[in-house]
Order: sequence, then C-alpha cells, then structure tokens
Amino acid sequence: MVSLNATSVLPDDGTAGTLVGRVFLPAAAGPSVVAIRRGGVFDVTARFPTVSALAEEVDPAAALNSTDGERIGDLEAIAANTPPDTRDAARPWLLAPIDLQVLKAAGVTFAVSMLERVIEERARGNPSAAEAIRAEVVRLVGDDLSKLKPGSAAAMHLKEVLIAQQAWSQYLEVGIGPDAEVFTKAPVLSSVGTGIDAGLHPKSTWNNPEPEVVLAVSSRGKIVGATLGNDVNLRDFEGRSALLLSKAKDNNASCAIGPLLRLFDHSFGLDDVRRMEVALTVTGDDGFTLEGHSSIARISRDPEDLVAQTVGPVHQYPDGFVLFLGTMFAPVKDRDAHGQGFTHKRNDIVTIAAPKLGRLINRMRPSDECEPWQFGITALMTSLARRKYL
Repeated sequence: MVSLNATSVLPDDGTAGTLVGRVFLPAAAGPSVVAIRRGGVFDVTARFPTVSALAEEVDPAAALNSTDGERIGDLEAIAANTPPDTRDAARPWLLAPIDLQVLKAAGVTFAVSMLERVIEERARGNPSAAEAIRAEVVRLVGDDLSKLKPGSAAAMHLKEVLIAQQAWSQYLEVGIGPDAEVFTKAPVLSSVGTGIDAGLHPKSTWNNPEPEVVLAVSSRGKIVGATLGNDVNLRDFEGRSALLLSKAKDNNASCAIGPLLRLFDHSFGLDDVRRMEVALTVTGDDGFTLEGHSSIARISRDPEDLVAQTVGPVHQYPDGFVLFLGTMFAPVKDRDAHGQGFTHKRNDIVTIAAPKLGRLINRMRPSDECEPWQFGITALMTSLARRKYL
C-alpha cells in the first residue's frame, strides 16, 4: 500500500522553488489549481482556471508568485489523503499536476533504450529470446552510441553499414536518424498523479516502468517547467508489432505524472533538467527489488530539439503540451527464471525520484482494476463554469 506525506512529495529543497499542483476539492466537486508554499496549499483557480492557462503566462512563475490564493490546507494532510485505499472522499487529495495539455512522449532518445527496442522487435515480444538477441545486437552496433549525433554524417554511415548487414531496425531509424519519435501517450486529463494506482494491460506478460522527466510546454513552444513521469511500457505488445504502440502505451492509468510541476524561475531552469539524474526503485511483494537511473546528460537529442520537433508550423497545441523526454533505463535483471528479464507483478511499488522534482510513487495494478477514468474535459468545464471561473 502506498503512503504519502509532504516529504515524499516535495523536492529536496522544499518549497524554495515555484511549485504548482492540482487538488480535487470535494466541496467544489472538482479540481483546483494550487500553489505549494511554506505556509500550505493555496487555491489559485480564480486566477488560473487550469494549469495550461498558467503555462500561457509570459512568466508563469512570476504570475503564480504574485497571486495570493486561498489556503485550503497543509500539504502533509492532503498528501496523506491521496492513496485510494485510505482516502476520505470528503477531504482534498492530490491529482496529476497537469490538465488540458496534450500528453506527448519522445521515444528512443537514449542509446541504451534504443538497443533494447531493437531487441524487443527481434524477440517478437518473447522475453526468453531477448538475452541471445541482446548479445548479437551489441556485437553488431556496440553498446555505447551516446556520442553519435542523430542525423549526422557518421550516423547515416552507420545506417548504411547496418542495412548492408541486414541489421537495420525502425528503432535505429528514430534513434540515430534525423527525425525523433514523438507520439501521443494518452488522452488529455487521463494521467494519474502520485499515490494513485498505475495501470498495466491485463494481457501483458512482459512490461516495465520508464522513469522520465516531463517538460511542460506552452502553446508557443516555450518550456516553462518540469515534473516526473512513468511512461509505462508493454514490451511484449510493442515487440510483437510497432503498430501496437497505442495498446502498449495507452491504457487506463498507464500515464503517471507528478508529484508537482516545478516552474522555471531563479532556482530551477532547463540546464538543471539537462543535468538531472532520475532514480528508479521497484519493490515487490515477493521481496524483489529493482534499482536503476536515467541521466538526462546522456540523452541523444537535446530537450529543446525534441520540443522543436513536436510543435511548430506543422503541428500546434492551443492548450500547450507536456513531453516525456524518454529514458535510458531498460531493465534486464532477471526476476524469476534466468534469461526471462524483468516484468511487473501485481502491487509493485514504483518510485521515480529527482532531487529538484520530488518523488512520483505509484502502485502497479491491472488497468481494469485501477480507478476508472471518469473526469474528462466536459466534467472539468462544467465544474469551472459552476464555480464561475470561466
């Protein structure tokens, strides 16, 4: 069972940064945009009806800091009331810190994860075949492509060599080719926050967490802040066919984001993201523990390049978007039998952490057993209109 408190939600420097979140207010029968400050949790929805509206400000951090808001409680109590197993539905709880932004994700942005995608493809979703294929792929392309700039002459030469050896893959194309893989992870408003159950398709037998930094981007393409995310991945579905990507990625509760959105200000900026180390821990009822990390410094494509390939003349997002940056983490540690690698089991607790972004904590459950997604765009607009915030 997941338990939360203020310490598990806040970054290591506490409330020193500009922190924004969303809280469900039972009294209002809807969500509120909140500022997390030393003095508590403050409702700022009267000024910013949505987080996406806040992100459209010229300087979102300054705009939030200049808004007093109405205090609705302590973060300690609101965080503790968030997990569904112990929640008092009459008291506030935390939600994912984004709302109308489109949920986008960049894939194959790290060399290590790129090689694992090639292995998935060749294994056709069969984990028992992965070990031998992994050795063959590393023999052909090496295990360190971090210095290879996607789209460069050197990358294109490698592509020609691999094609000649019949070793080319669609994952290598987006990993070292000129065009990034950017896909829609999930519908607007469908992401779950910290403390909530995250979902796995019940038919999946080979899957893993993907610990990532998630950028918040305005409709103008301006990066305004960052949070953490789990781009839950079904290796068996995507390995069988890349055309199953939507089923591999988009299931009930399969997109976890949080705990809070940290806006760019004097204490935190894009260079902090570029240097960020993201830690992952998975603990199971069976006593199994998996630890890993993802270093943004080793990303193959700069975050600004990924954003530029997502928004512009060929695609617009009027309410902005959030962008998962991808992960270098690809679990190969055996959980049960030798050569079977890692896959989730029911009730696994996944913790994704970064010092300046806090901890995103979720319990893994089959998607059909997670809380059903019922509060969509119509419900949000109705709630805001009823409260005279629109």
